[in-house]
Amino acid sequence: MLYWEIVQNFARIETCRTMNETNANNTADAIVTRGLVREFGAVRAVDGVNLSVHRGEIYGFLGPNGAGKTTVIRMLITLLAPTAGSISVAGYDAVAQPDQVRLRIGAALQEAALDDKQTGRELLTLQGRLYGLRGREIAARMADLTDLIDIGDAIGRLVGTYSGGMKRRLDLAAALIHQPEILFLDEPTTGLDPISRNRIFEEIGKINKDLDVTIFLTTQYLEEADALAHRVGIIDRGRLAIQGTPEELKHSRGADLIIVKLDGDVSGEVVAALEALASVDAVDAHDSELTVITGNGAALVSGVALKLNELGVGVRELTLRTPTLDDVFLQVTGSRLQREELGQPGQETSGNDD
Repeated sequence: MLYWEIVQNFARIETCRTMNETNANNTADAIVTRGLVREFGAVRAVDGVNLSVHRGEIYGFLGPNGAGKTTVIRMLITLLAPTAGSISVAGYDAVAQPDQVRLRIGAALQEAALDDKQTGRELLTLQGRLYGLRGREIAARMADLTDLIDIGDAIGRLVGTYSGGMKRRLDLAAALIHQPEILFLDEPTTGLDPISRNRIFEEIGKINKDLDVTIFLTTQYLEEADALAHRVGIIDRGRLAIQGTPEELKHSRGADLIIVKLDGDVSGEVVAALEALASVDAVDAHDSELTVITGNGAALVSGVALKLNELGVGVRELTLRTPTLDDVFLQVTGSRLQREELGQPGQETSGNDD
């Protein structure tokens, strides 16, 4: 379970909850950080991050391994104290009022913390009791969640018999049992097969729409972030490099992209020659890949091909397309998100690395 200390503090928290409810609900943003810093010895894993996540939105938090994603999310859910800066979650100070924050959030982290010897029903019942819910309340919430999260009859089976995708769905249900205002999901589909991954993302969209829950989502699957998230932020080397709606970020790369993959690394001479062509807005070079940014790719693509041929450059692939979040990611971080990075949960849990 996520917050065992709730058992000890619950009575005191409940006394304060009603008194603070009105003030918290008047806060326009669900999550606000200012100058957020986290250091591990000499390593600054998070370096001055300013976030504003609106109530009711899905916010996609992207970045390469080791960029600081998991460190940020652990600070937001009060599992890790910041070195400097402020954090407001659901209208409460996450450092000064962590108990108030914990009552109003749910969290499903990279590794589902489930007991294989419990049934799904037993696990959800225990989670509900930890949050002070009564039997009828738990039963009603369980009925709603088993339909929403698509657990079905498996709720009565031992968790140890569940597939990986089913365990992730049960972990989602456990994070939602107490009707949180904000749900934190840290790479919820890492390591899952494509079918299970798609089902989880469909359910995330349903949770946001049907329950009006704000969702803070870290993921390495850019296509899902593009489809699901209302806004996206990309963190790189501990700093929030860019944020906006997926469309805003993609439009920042230009109307059309000509992607050229060469036989060898890109030289400065090739970049300069392409930049000199008419209608070229910019040229980005990363290892053996060139990205030509232009307002009219169809008119320019033949000119790019001819110039490369004139320079004697070996071309493996040339593609014309509109920008994607992967192109924005490349521009911000200097590399594309490699598929071999995916399916390896837990890579960011080490404090020294993230």
